[in-house]
Order: sequence, then C-alpha cells, then structure tokens
Amino acid sequence: MRQVLVTNQLGLHARPASQIAREAQAFAAKIIIEGQGQSVDAKSILDILTLSAAQGSTLEIRASGSDAAQAVDRITELFAAKFGEK
Repeated sequence: MRQVLVTNQLGLHARPASQIAREAQAFAAKIIIEGQGQSVDAKSILDILTLSAAQGSTLEIRASGSDAAQAVDRITELFAAKFGEK
C-alpha cells in the first residue's frame, strides 16, 4: 500500500485515468485505488473517474498478486510525474 497525492491541476480526469488503467492492465496483480470514501479497480477508467479526485486529494494504491509491488511502484510513478502534465 502506498499513498499518493493528486498534484496535477485538473485532478484525476480522463487522460490520467486512462494512463492508470492502461498501466494497471499490464500487471497480473489486482490493483485497487482507495479514496473519497470508495475503492475502485485501477484497471477500469470508469471506476477511476468515479473517484472524482481533485487536485490535493490523497489516494491509496493497493495491490495483491505476484507482481503487486511492481504494480504499486508503476502507478505511484505516474502520480509523481503528474501524468506528463505541467
């Protein structure tokens, strides 16, 4: 489990959600994003968008499975890089 901060100005909108889902689908692990009082499947763009995570939101990335640590690392890297946004 790792906590991440949504730092990009527009929050967790469609493009970042798409990046997360695409990266998550590359892993066998079950990856969950928790925040805003709910838990969602990181492999689903629509699920991620339901979080409505604005800039400044704190989320938790959890994973279980054979490549769980690598999955959490990769998803965390996306947040740290602000999904390529300035």
